Amino acid sequence: MKKILLSLGLAAVLLGPAAPAANAWGILGHRVITQVAIYQLPASMQAFYFRHMAELVRLSTAPDDRRAKNPAEAARHFIRMDHYSEDNPFAKVPRTYEEAAEKFSADTLNKYGTAPWTVMDTKQRLVEAFQQHDSTAIIKYSAELSHYAADTFVPLHTTVNYDGQLSGQTGLYNLWESQLPERFLKDYKLNGEDGKALKDPLAAIWGVIQGSYGFLTATYDLEAKISKSFTPQTKYTYAHRFGHTQRRYSDAFADAYEKEVGGMVAFRLKGASPMVASLWLTAWQEAGRPNLDALMVPAKLNKDEKDQLATQLRAWKENALFKEQLLIAQQKEKKVIAADDIQAVEGEAAPPPPPEPEAPATTDAPAAPAPATKLKVKTKGAIGTDKQKTKPSGASW
Repeated sequence: MKKILLSLGLAAVLLGPAAPAANAWGILGHRVITQVAIYQLPASMQAFYFRHMAELVRLSTAPDDRRAKNPAEAARHFIRMDHYSEDNPFAKVPRTYEEAAEKFSADTLNKYGTAPWTVMDTKQRLVEAFQQHDSTAIIKYSAELSHYAADTFVPLHTTVNYDGQLSGQTGLYNLWESQLPERFLKDYKLNGEDGKALKDPLAAIWGVIQGSYGFLTATYDLEAKISKSFTPQTKYTYAHRFGHTQRRYSDAFADAYEKEVGGMVAFRLKGASPMVASLWLTAWQEAGRPNLDALMVPAKLNKDEKDQLATQLRAWKENALFKEQLLIAQQKEKKVIAADDIQAVEGEAAPPPPPEPEAPATTDAPAAPAPATKLKVKTKGAIGTDKQKTKPSGASW
């Protein structure tokens, strides 16, 4: 048996500075969804997940980090439903992977996305981790399940026109899933219902995808409506970062778009966390409801941990997590190097220097959910259960 020690007091170090937003809900969205999902678990699971909150939050963006190294990773985050039909594609795509692959071929599915089946595969891996009492795997697959499930709540993950690139609205993806949450998370309601065991997890995820697909028309139409009030010089901003000139929607446009579509973004983000909690709960029940307290060392939350959990649960129920700076994602990031000056293209006025992205909060460090923690892993050999203790030197992982 291996015991891995992890100090949640190192949360700020583990999480590190944010990378440029490029995928899914962005770093902020995924971290918030994962943290809130912990508050929506039953008590039989909540202590274990709370103690390892910092690591769960950090690992919730790991699937996006893999995309640059693993070409097969990208397709796991979306499913381009309108490739199969623009007229009720949900009636034409089989629900199970086997049937869909038989009808369309595995190559086609890998090209146009496998999101619902990736969620199910990751959920099954979590079931096996619970059955094996493997704490490291439980945390890994819980975080990744959170990521993949949350991705299904993004409308632009369901279409071939995922960035507005086919409708003259390039940049819409980042605007919807990153720019709006980063600017307006303080106004979103993060409290909500508890997780519930799912009788048919695959059907539940397909329901989420169908709901996301239903928001596409408004996503495009409202952007076109607002664009009528902007010129190219006021609609976009430019920056030179990482060796490339990047164009994105201006903050003024984002503010105007928020008034029209922000309720949709907030609604989808809020709905993601109870689904994540429900999938965690479902996997735990399918695994036979193992005693998670037995995987913690010590096996119970100490007084400080209990007080912190109580404070955070109260703030969550009162929708005060952001106000009280209790979100790990609110840690202060390192300031990004100022963008280079960009010259205007011929015939256009020079765009103003883009403002630095607003930090979600002003606190100097995240609210660490708990003090030092220990992670316990059981591994069974051919004869009985081997036990061993290991402790990493220093704080480096």
